[in-house]
Amino acid sequence: MDQRVNTYINPQDKPYLRFTETRARHWDAIAAKPPKKINWSAYYHRRLTQVYQQIIPPGCAVLEVGCGKGELLAAVQPSFGVGIDFSVEMVRAAQAAHPELRFIQADAHALPGLDMRFDYIILSDLVNDLWDVQTVLNQLQPFCGPRTRVVLNFYNRSWEVALKLAQAIGTARPLLEQNWLTQNDMTNLLNLGRFEVVRKWTEVLFPFYIPLISPILNRFAARLWPFRMLCMTNIMIVRPRVETPVGSAAVSVVIAARNEAGNIQQIFERVPDMGGGTELVFVEGHSQDDTWQVIEKTIQESPRKAILLKQPGKGKGDAVRAGFQAASGDVLMILDADLTVPPEDLPRFYDALAQNQGEFINGVRLVYPMEEEAMRFLNSLGNKFFSVTFSWLLGQSIKDTLCGTKVLWRADYEKIARNRAFFGDFDPFGDFDLIFGASKQNLKLVDMPIRYRERTYGTTNIQRWRHGVLLLRMLWVAAVRLKFV
Repeated sequence: MDQRVNTYINPQDKPYLRFTETRARHWDAIAAKPPKKINWSAYYHRRLTQVYQQIIPPGCAVLEVGCGKGELLAAVQPSFGVGIDFSVEMVRAAQAAHPELRFIQADAHALPGLDMRFDYIILSDLVNDLWDVQTVLNQLQPFCGPRTRVVLNFYNRSWEVALKLAQAIGTARPLLEQNWLTQNDMTNLLNLGRFEVVRKWTEVLFPFYIPLISPILNRFAARLWPFRMLCMTNIMIVRPRVETPVGSAAVSVVIAARNEAGNIQQIFERVPDMGGGTELVFVEGHSQDDTWQVIEKTIQESPRKAILLKQPGKGKGDAVRAGFQAASGDVLMILDADLTVPPEDLPRFYDALAQNQGEFINGVRLVYPMEEEAMRFLNSLGNKFFSVTFSWLLGQSIKDTLCGTKVLWRADYEKIARNRAFFGDFDPFGDFDLIFGASKQNLKLVDMPIRYRERTYGTTNIQRWRHGVLLLRMLWVAAVRLKFV
């Protein structure tokens, strides 16, 4: 594994050597000092640890570059953890405190070969202290797989004067000259290093601990304008920008069908064959018409690969879960049986997923003009309200939360399913179960605009007011579980 690719610094450059030596001495001296009885930065680091624990689930393979004494790496409970720091004394202290983890002394600009890829890579308060951020980002690429997430935090530039003042009076840990980067600066550097931002936000509005006041300021006020502009640190979750050609992954299209007998033949005829083969998975939901019999008869007469299940419970969410469990494809798709989303659009979802443009592709009905009777006015207004609100809560654009067409990899769905208890099981639609789970797993969400058509058979199963109340409840769950934590 070649770690020297795209290194833009000369290791013999005298200013670079002076920079590195000065910082090594500085951090060695800090490592050797006994802990202070009153540590004003303790709450800042405790709050950061809570944030990282929310992002990184226990049991992952984790690499931390600039690990210090290893407290943060240990706190996320990795199944395999590696910490790298260029301070000899920091590494010695980290290994003594956390013998279950592996610590290596090395410069972030020239990382050693480890011959493995990690689920998460942490850069906490590191980029402010580097000679060349782009070179360090390039060094991370050999440790990244397509699903790797790099999580980094760095100081907000608006805190430059305050931090210098705190250091001068001895209430903050002394720092050497820093790179004061904006979020735009860091986004640009990440792009040059072949990474793209999945989510970004700010943390730690009040870096000192006062009971009740500190949690309120840092969990709630820090999420709101204008207070979020004043937070101490920027958080970013990023993924490697890996371009992959369209492959031959097998596809399963799950169709929840309740009172949709008149649309079944069209589904068989219009769903394209994609990837390495496409199967149709019908989940019949206790219909009042002859939907079950029509599906059963069409399967017998059609050469297409298809299976039919009787839905075990109620609601579209229950049907989709049953269909996903029975599906055999590597790519899982949802298609509404009412055909308001044309099946001919499914290949564009497949291409976006296979080419790694995103990891959760969500249909959007609110971009192009709709056919006259496709969606009632109040439904359209409600969808737009919820799209704006959920985008803010999730930290990623999700323009149409209730579009029935969603596409993701089976491997990612299985992660979502394993962690379903985190949010609870009360979503009758199934859309929010997937959206919330994808956000919790730090998947890249991508909106896919489609033309929404008028229903030609049957009537909608959506009950506007009762389901509207459920949507408000889901807003609350997203706020408590994902935003104000």
